[in-house]
Amino acid sequence: MMGDKRRSPAKPMSSELKTSPARRSWAEIDLDAIRHNLGAVRAQTGPDVRVMAVVKANAYGHGLGPVARALEGRAEMFGVANVNEARELRAHLPNAEVFILGPALPDERAEIVRSGFVAAVSDANEARAFGELAQGAPVPVHFAIDTGMGRVGVWQEEAMAMLAKIREVPGLKIAGVASHLPVADEDNHFTQRQLVRFHALVVQIRAAGVDVPVVHIENSAGILGHVKQAGEMVRPGIMLYGHSPLPQWQHVLRPALTWKTRITLVREFAAGRSISYGRSYITKRAMAVATLGVGYADGYQRHLSRKDVQVLVGGRRCPVLGRVTMDQIMVDVSTVTTPAVGDEAVLIGRQGDEEIPVGELAEKADTIAWEIFTGIGPRVAREYVGL
Repeated sequence: MMGDKRRSPAKPMSSELKTSPARRSWAEIDLDAIRHNLGAVRAQTGPDVRVMAVVKANAYGHGLGPVARALEGRAEMFGVANVNEARELRAHLPNAEVFILGPALPDERAEIVRSGFVAAVSDANEARAFGELAQGAPVPVHFAIDTGMGRVGVWQEEAMAMLAKIREVPGLKIAGVASHLPVADEDNHFTQRQLVRFHALVVQIRAAGVDVPVVHIENSAGILGHVKQAGEMVRPGIMLYGHSPLPQWQHVLRPALTWKTRITLVREFAAGRSISYGRSYITKRAMAVATLGVGYADGYQRHLSRKDVQVLVGGRRCPVLGRVTMDQIMVDVSTVTTPAVGDEAVLIGRQGDEEIPVGELAEKADTIAWEIFTGIGPRVAREYVGL
């Protein structure tokens, strides 16, 4: 084979990690890194601000159960997208305080009340529906205000009038006021004005006699860029998993996920050979080509085809050749000495002195780290360090 002497593969992150040789593709999740990242949230906000750990979408693809258990006693609340996720979370943490970030369907409300989940309400109709389900104690809800996201909540201009209607609903308790930041990682000017408007509304709400114990609006980008206007609680999501939406803060976080696969075949190619569907790559020289056991069915996006994407083999960056297929990709391993079937290849993460961060892969796929993480499919096993 061509190239320099092969570097030793990266060592496993911990003796607790046991990788099955039969696995073709797997993600190693460092729970200590996730705990570290929650500590970074605390360092940013100070000790008096509560933390709602956002673990929706299977903890951003990292595994809901292990991540939630790793944060037990460290986060005051957990945020999920819907009732199904809330139910799953409670199976792992029976006493967790769970907030449902999205609107509830009518037939989900009874379970929300029965299980003690906390819902967001955007209008009086939702509020009345929850109030009618109250049995003894008032049903706690968070009043959602739309300050620019356009997804959930009453428009900010109508918030005080809507709140007056909701306050008339018997059997209901307004336990919080919430909103969301749409461009905290892109537009500081809009975000600053949005936060000022939101907190001015909170002042009006409290002046109207509403006892609001908790106010929350800030996501990861808000925590990192506008922490002085956080309110009583923050909602870190992507930063818990080690990716900063503001690149200047990446140094305070530890990536939690390393995505690996294996070489399934190594062949020598002469110049002029075609690779993958559409014959979109023709070898210009003799090269060693390895087939890897991962594809778009695993979450390695087809959008990565012909985008100058690389993987790590033997601590070297090796270009992906041609189109990503459903179950396999091909890479140029000409610079790796003696690549062999069964060798590890890193798709996201570090190997030796090289690293492929999730942000690099997302940029090449013309998407965001959130989609890369949550798109890693069920064929990819999750293995945990720091349980």
